[in-house]
Amino acid sequence: MEYLGLLLEFIFLSIGVYIYLFAIGRMKTNDPGARQRAEAFRQRNGWWLRLAALALVAITLVNIVLHIMQMMA
Repeated sequence: MEYLGLLLEFIFLSIGVYIYLFAIGRMKTNDPGARQRAEAFRQRNGWWLRLAALALVAITLVNIVLHIMQMMA
């Protein structure tokens, strides 16, 4: 059960990294319509999306470190 929790924490970490990369514009699509919609969304919501992604990544990293420390003890 401990490993399942750790796996979920890594999934949340990857979600946070993906949201951050989307917020800064590193995630590109081949569809021009989707690219326009994504860019418009980033222009409207980019600042709080970056903050939310960084907070999610930071909290998840702390949880992963604490979880690994607890498993080693």
